[in-house]
Formats: sequence, C-alpha cells, structure tokens
Amino acid sequence: QAQLVESGGGLVQAGGSLRLSCGFSTRIYSSTVIGWFRRLPGKGREFVATIAWRDGYARYADSAKGRFTVSRDNAGNTVYLDMNSLNPEDTAVYYCATGATRGASEEMWYKNWGQGTQVTVSS
Repeated sequence: QAQLVESGGGLVQAGGSLRLSCGFSTRIYSSTVIGWFRRLPGKGREFVATIAWRDGYARYADSAKGRFTVSRDNAGNTVYLDMNSLNPEDTAVYYCATGATRGASEEMWYKNWGQGTQVTVSS
C-alpha cells in the first residue's frame, strides 16, 4: 500500500494561513478517498475534511467549513489542505489517510495513515 507523507505544518500566528500536503509514494487509484484528520492536544483524532480522488467531491467538518479547502493534484499525486483564518483552537497534529468510502468522516473508514504534521497557531 502507498506510504503517505504529510508536510507543510509549522508555527503561524492567529489569522494566518498554511497549506498542508499529503504525498503518496505510489499511484493513487481513482476509487481512493483521502481524509484529513487532526489530533488536538489531549484529545482524540477528529475529522477535518475528505476528498474523493475520482471527482474531487469534498466534505468538511463544521469547524473547517469556510476556512479550509481540500484539493487534489492528479499529476503530482498530492492532496492539499489549505487552511485560512487559523486560530489557536486549530493547533493539532494533522494526519492524512486513505480509504474507499466516499464522504466518510469516521476514522474506521480509513486504513492507511501518515505520521502527521504539527500545526501550532499562536495568539
């Protein structure tokens, strides 16, 4: 199975933006669904967004709607999470994962996970 590598995390001030990338070591099948999750300090992992590789159908958590955008680069084998208007509550380790259930927001539907990238938003 493909290895997933997240990148793009870092330290940003409140109100700022970051672009996270999820790179794949092998070709992505058209049926693949890619999810973004995050683990807030001291909490479990929560859903952020998901995108279907085939047609770009995307779904967002309420906390991400209007601020985050998930997109894919078919040629580059990469999925992006553009995050705007960041606030300290967005501080977390962000993970990408692959699955096969379109629009899925629960971890159980994703089987292959990256190692995560830290995003820290200062006030």
